[in-house]
Amino acid sequence: MFCIMQTVAELMALAARTAPKGLGQDYLDIQVLVGDDLLQLADEMDRFGKATGRINFDRDAENIRRSDAVLLVSLRENEPLGLNCGACGHDTCTQLASRQGPEFEGPLCAWRVVDLGIAVGSAAKTAGLLNADNRVMYRPAAVARRMGFVQGALVCAIPISATGKNIYFDRPVK
Repeated sequence: MFCIMQTVAELMALAARTAPKGLGQDYLDIQVLVGDDLLQLADEMDRFGKATGRINFDRDAENIRRSDAVLLVSLRENEPLGLNCGACGHDTCTQLASRQGPEFEGPLCAWRVVDLGIAVGSAAKTAGLLNADNRVMYRPAAVARRMGFVQGALVCAIPISATGKNIYFDRPVK
């Protein structure tokens, strides 16, 4: 089953890569994690949650341990689209200067974030069409970025699994 699920993750990566993007410019970093990388990510999620007192990192780490693969999709850099639309909170794109927050950078060009969302949605849809259980997740994305598995200002993680019951739902909330 592992080989099939790795192929599903690679097809999800293809869907993210070819998703429409503003001005046709690709500012995404896309990585597939499998095998030992999943265990390393899960262990670091546990450590991060305990060290920071943040809840549910341990719960989500258990999901990652039970996953067959994780797709990471990130906005590689915050290069504004150049519309001077103000959606980021500034009057012109030249005023947009990101700073490092606790886990991600911001503020970001709203249109680049839309690009990221379309890519993540395309990847999740591909997983669904291939009958792979999946869920877009924040916590593994934040830790994967800290670990250097993926580069970028903002990251989303999509773990996938193939079991008799979707492991990403009916999870306890602390």
